Amino acid sequence: MRYNDRLIPVRPATRMRFSPETSIAGPLIRAYAPGRITLDKEVVTTSVVLTRERILHDWPPARFEDLSAPIIDALADLDPEVVLLGTGATLRFPDPRILAGLYRKGIGFEVMDTAAACRTFNILSGEGRRVVAALLMI
Repeated sequence: MRYNDRLIPVRPATRMRFSPETSIAGPLIRAYAPGRITLDKEVVTTSVVLTRERILHDWPPARFEDLSAPIIDALADLDPEVVLLGTGATLRFPDPRILAGLYRKGIGFEVMDTAAACRTFNILSGEGRRVVAALLMI
């Protein structure tokens, strides 16, 4: 054990090791901006649904007002434990009746703006969770 000049024990310096980024299974959101989401090397410019296994392009609702119960209910077919609904540039809560199908099936869901949903998707996907992100464009 080493001591400083006041005879207080000094711990050895802690070393931090950095590792190169390792790819998670499935798409990783690299960037988002108004009208676009960058997934790995692909740029998406329409509403999209992401899972750890796949990308579902051209998700039908182009705007928040286009959300409906059948569109949200179809997300349950992807067997998620949680659904992230990105509502565009601002956080907007859909009518609870639109989300009722997820309630009945015991599927968790979070409503947030699309930027927050992108960040949350990367975290949950990286943890190996069965996450679905349904993203409207910013």
